[in-house]
Amino acid sequence: MTSRTLAVLTTLAGLAAGSTAALAQTATVTFDQAAYVTCREAHIMPPNQRIALSVFLANHAARQRGVTIPDGDQGAQLAGLVRGGCTLSPDAYLFAVIDRAIVAESSRLPKR
Repeated sequence: MTSRTLAVLTTLAGLAAGSTAALAQTATVTFDQAAYVTCREAHIMPPNQRIALSVFLANHAARQRGVTIPDGDQGAQLAGLVRGGCTLSPDAYLFAVIDRAIVAESSRLPKR
């Protein structure tokens, strides 16, 4: 694991814990740090950290594409596309997989 990935993991651990003290001691995760986490590295993360990272990246990609990420079946379908993309290409950056899933479903997603 790279030091950048370790920094993201440490930051996400603080975010997932929800502790004010932990947040004060760690820097907030930036897009530049999160964008370079591969699917393989994300898979190693504890579930709560992986979810926090995925939501962060999905919200960023959705804003750039002018859509919103819905809850329910549409959100689950996006998650399934991301899971499948990461299974097929574990060395791909998680952000790229999430962004491609949003592009593939953008015509069916609610606009901003």
